[in-house]
Amino acid sequence: MALIRWEPTREINSLQGEMNRLFNTFFDTPGNGQTSTRRWIPPMDLVEAGDHFVLRADLPGLGEEDVNIEVADDVLTISGERRFEQDASEGGHVRVERGFGAFRRSLTIPDGVDPEAVTASFDKGVLEVRVPKPAERKPRRVAIKVGDTTPTLEGTEKT
Repeated sequence: MALIRWEPTREINSLQGEMNRLFNTFFDTPGNGQTSTRRWIPPMDLVEAGDHFVLRADLPGLGEEDVNIEVADDVLTISGERRFEQDASEGGHVRVERGFGAFRRSLTIPDGVDPEAVTASFDKGVLEVRVPKPAERKPRRVAIKVGDTTPTLEGTEKT
């Protein structure tokens, strides 16, 4: 009988690989015959920088005409579509790993942000959206009246 050493990290890696395979096949849907489409969710970062928030999204292969940005009811929505590129001269695909398809990401932005002040730029496949922070509302001090005092015509108070 051979003695086999138990390595828990190998078991965990194996379990993780099986879970990844399960989730990948769950999101796969039949495509156009040769390929399968995967749900594509572009990665995004949101950073707070001084007087604004900066959202960066990796959108390789897309141009500004492929992306739509909307601000409505304190929700910033970025949507678009990356199309499947199939070159008939190459023949059939052996392996397709790059994601494609429509995507839509929505983020809640702080109350009071002016939608007209939101700006976006696109450079080297990275979308950058700048959302200014709303003006901070300062508390208003309320004066407290004491007793039943009424002003007179001369500006002195009658009690």
